[in-house]
Amino acid sequence: MLILGIETSCDETSAAVVRDGRFILSNVVASQIEIHRRYGGVFPEIASRQHILSIIPVIEEAIEKAQVTWDDLNGVAVTYGPGLAGSLLVGVNVAKAIAWARGLPIIGINHIEAHIYANWLVGEPPSDFPLLCLVVSGGHTSLFVMRDHGEYEELGHTLDDAAGEAFDKIARLLGLGFPGGPAIEQEAKYGNPEAFNFPRAWLKGTYNFSFSGLKTAVLREIQRYGEGISLKPGVKLPSSVPVADLAASFQEAVVDVLVEKTRQAALDYKVKEVLLAGGVAANSLLRERMKAAVPVPVRWPPPELCTDNAAMVAAAGYFNMIKGLRSGWDLDVVPNLKLGTRR
Repeated sequence: MLILGIETSCDETSAAVVRDGRFILSNVVASQIEIHRRYGGVFPEIASRQHILSIIPVIEEAIEKAQVTWDDLNGVAVTYGPGLAGSLLVGVNVAKAIAWARGLPIIGINHIEAHIYANWLVGEPPSDFPLLCLVVSGGHTSLFVMRDHGEYEELGHTLDDAAGEAFDKIARLLGLGFPGGPAIEQEAKYGNPEAFNFPRAWLKGTYNFSFSGLKTAVLREIQRYGEGISLKPGVKLPSSVPVADLAASFQEAVVDVLVEKTRQAALDYKVKEVLLAGGVAANSLLRERMKAAVPVPVRWPPPELCTDNAAMVAAAGYFNMIKGLRSGWDLDVVPNLKLGTRR
């Protein structure tokens, strides 16, 4: 079964063709990072306009690279939430037009679920359920028990900033640029993770997360080095500010909480494997610590499949479609979509 996947939830325009939910024939991504870097984050209106310009060429390139024809496709999968409303609308409307014109079934895909299914695109797939899924990205930090394909129980989520959002904000404060995750990780290599004892929000008795207090603690530490320090995006801090130590200590605090919450949930729910998903899953420290701490196998996608892409959407589409799920022509975007709900 060949599925065309389309992803436009934020600032990546992507299309992919995937066979049987596991084998990538093509995965084309048009990034907007350089466009949004000047703002220190994603500017929603600009993102949606750029999707309009990129979507058709990206889809055509995905079909060409996969060496298939439109007649070879068995369905169209598209992200319909969560995400930026304007960006989602571009992908959903184009997907509906293609499905209508070609007589293909369409399936709306939850962006969070798509990130989880990136783990089915590499090597042997997870062998047995239940699985524990840690989704960590710019917009989401959540723990789910996955009991079967399409069956999820949310154990906890962030009460404020997502982990990736915290990385972006701290990178801006430290003058490291956008996106923040790779910038913090690179700078942290030169720092001492024990230089600052930043707070960890354990929220005992829950699997929830909170990173806003940590963000504030880093800000106050920076301000200790002098009045009038500019915290504007892209402005380098004075050499007196130990940027590498701050980055390393911040990263250490985030990883500590993510790993410990996941370790405890893996024990409590007796899962078979732990799956990492989302942009922050590309962080090498998180991967190393998780593998060492969790008592069951841990898997994660390669970095190019951790960030937003359409191959993961197509994979999720396949596993939804073989269960008989389809979307109607009234499929609409749901910017605040929760995993487990369906349209």
